[in-house]
Amino acid sequence: MAFRIASWNINSVRLRKALVCNLMEREAPDILCLQECKSPVELIPVDVFGPFGYRHVIARGQKGYNGVAILSKLPMTDMGDRDFAGLGQARYVAGMLENGISVHNFYVPAGGDVPDRKVNVKFGQKLDFLEDMRKWFSRERPRKAILAGDLNIAPGEDDVWSHRQLLNVVSHTPVEVAQLGKVRETGGWTDVVRKDIPEGKLYSWWSYRAKDWSASDKGRRLDHIWVSEDLRNAVHSCKILREARGWEKPSDHVPVFATIDL
Repeated sequence: MAFRIASWNINSVRLRKALVCNLMEREAPDILCLQECKSPVELIPVDVFGPFGYRHVIARGQKGYNGVAILSKLPMTDMGDRDFAGLGQARYVAGMLENGISVHNFYVPAGGDVPDRKVNVKFGQKLDFLEDMRKWFSRERPRKAILAGDLNIAPGEDDVWSHRQLLNVVSHTPVEVAQLGKVRETGGWTDVVRKDIPEGKLYSWWSYRAKDWSASDKGRRLDHIWVSEDLRNAVHSCKILREARGWEKPSDHVPVFATIDL
């Protein structure tokens, strides 16, 4: 069995439903994990996505903020709720495929602007969220699992446009990178996009503030797909769809893809 999974911070699933449909038509992933849906679950336009084959939907929503959803062509059952760091926010959803593989869709807090939890509550919440993830994976080491989502951290030097200039910028600070590394190592996760594309600059996000995002190319790789140890050799054909950043009224993130071949 082979299937393709994609992860995309859509930055409002209702505002950008046409872009989601475009991706479904052009790329047709079997599973699409969305973050920052900014919609109550009942208002996610599932009727628009159904004709493309995405008839299985698991989601957690909030009005105007956060929100995560898994849209799947493959039958999938809801794995229940989990409130990381007790934030009471819609930042995690998971589903189980019929073959026993679980899909975990995360939207880690961005962390605000100042990388100091003493003066910035949001940065502290981000670190607490990551620590809660680490503790969970320590208690229940993942098996036959895929983790996808906007983790809001660019871990490697080639995952940002300038390692030196971003060392004190939230998303690439040493404390965040170290904490994300602990999450990955504790769970035995493999960052399959970097495993498949080990060399060179690689980004999945470009700021709206740039007048010409492509020319300036000041990106960061904030969006990730990881797999548990038992799946690491089953993954191939990873890619980041850079061109989606140039679509009309785009998200500031672009989709990330991986194929699982069992």
